[in-house]
Amino acid sequence: MKSKKTAVILINVGTPDEPKVTAVRRYLFEFLNDRRVIDLPLVLQKILVNLIIVPFRAPKSTKLYQRLWTDKGSPLLYISENVQKQLQARLGFKASVFMAMRYGNPSIGKALASIQKGNYDRLLILPMFPQYASSTNGTAIQSVLDEVKKWNTIPEIHAINQFYDHPAFLDAFTERIKSYEPENYDHIIFTYHGLPNRHLVKNHPQESITTCNCEASLPEFGKFCYKATCYQTTRELAKRLGLKTDQYSVSFQSRLSNNWMTPFTDQNLINRAKQGKKRVLVTAPAFVTDCLETTVEIGWEYKELFKQNGGQELQMVESLNDSPKWISALEEILNPYLE
Repeated sequence: MKSKKTAVILINVGTPDEPKVTAVRRYLFEFLNDRRVIDLPLVLQKILVNLIIVPFRAPKSTKLYQRLWTDKGSPLLYISENVQKQLQARLGFKASVFMAMRYGNPSIGKALASIQKGNYDRLLILPMFPQYASSTNGTAIQSVLDEVKKWNTIPEIHAINQFYDHPAFLDAFTERIKSYEPENYDHIIFTYHGLPNRHLVKNHPQESITTCNCEASLPEFGKFCYKATCYQTTRELAKRLGLKTDQYSVSFQSRLSNNWMTPFTDQNLINRAKQGKKRVLVTAPAFVTDCLETTVEIGWEYKELFKQNGGQELQMVESLNDSPKWISALEEILNPYLE
């Protein structure tokens, strides 16, 4: 039987085009007006985002992006481009690999226009977020489907909506963490991007987020719950690393209010410092590519916070980025859909 002509689209969250206020403002407008990101009543969302958050946040965020930017540009962008090129080289004729950002450039629309012209039989959608959340994986997949539904000929479509428990992903992150010799640190923190608590409530309204026990095990109703899969990712990594439960903790970063997932990573770090933990290793398995949240928020801001409260060293584990182990893992994740 003739093999199907396949396109793969890798989707990351996005980045401003340049570290200037106008570009950052444009990026934040697109990002925060997404109904899956801020799911408040529409009028309230528009007022909050367009009149309060973006005008006040854009100048501050611009300064952070200026610290992050390199001679190559945005790390999230050029690393993602490297991943696309290396994965294409590995897959060869099995599939054509495209890369897009959910917000900003290169846009999903532009990538899909090229895919439509290529007359592909099959489209594989792979959001680059290990644990499913409506505000990341969900919006990426929906954005692709909203575009493709306009086509006259719709190809066979597969969406890989999460891969937090895929052995190849876990092995790649384990190898990365091991390279930092975690046994030489007083404590290890697994940090994940936070979400508003109401997002978790929407995911399993029949089960209270205050009484479920996903910190200890993955419940059946929690296989698409972001919090539950974050804890499951941690358990799997801790098992591979040979860590005991008192050697590590889980917390959540980047909150916009106190009504977000707890415990908070900044408070976790303060508590560890006050407990006498001098050397802390921090790893972020919700991010496969280093970005503002890992490099600046954790690697710079949280490091300073930790030292101010009595800690001596905070070491941030580099993400998977474009490492050969991660490219190989991506191939393994895609292979069942290519054969």
